[in-house]
Amino acid sequence: MNRPLILLDVDGVLNPFRRPGEDWQHHNLTCDGMAFDLWLNPAHGPKLLELAETTGAELTWATTWEHDANRAVGPILGLPELPVIEVTKTKTLTPPGCCRKTPAVAEHVAGRPFIWFDDDLSRHDRLWLNQHPNVNRFRLIHIGASTGIKDAHFRQATDWLATLGEASP
Repeated sequence: MNRPLILLDVDGVLNPFRRPGEDWQHHNLTCDGMAFDLWLNPAHGPKLLELAETTGAELTWATTWEHDANRAVGPILGLPELPVIEVTKTKTLTPPGCCRKTPAVAEHVAGRPFIWFDDDLSRHDRLWLNQHPNVNRFRLIHIGASTGIKDAHFRQATDWLATLGEASP
């Protein structure tokens, strides 16, 4: 089986739209030449690295921050340079009701199982991905944009990724 992917969004997931607690630190970061205020929790980097290591999965950016995520967000969280899905460069039209990143994700995964942490996914994305020939097993984990990623989301990802090993002969 191909190594599974853990797809990461930035805004709404690692950067909630309001500060949810004292562990979140304010940063002014640049993306595509524009400055943005972000709330980031430095504990999330080690948790993501542990999730990837214990499950054998590969962390990958799936965010409109694209390569700026490696330059600006990753170092604050203690993440190494990660692969990037260039979500703004896909030539596939976004299906009605789907997140604009969904076609690029489908192109990128190439049949690999994946977890996708995002705040902007819906039933439309799940249904479209289910029908896409390039997509196999996946789990969308919706993150509340005002609270960001929580320990429960990490547990959901760990539990689902563990089922991939159970399906092997």
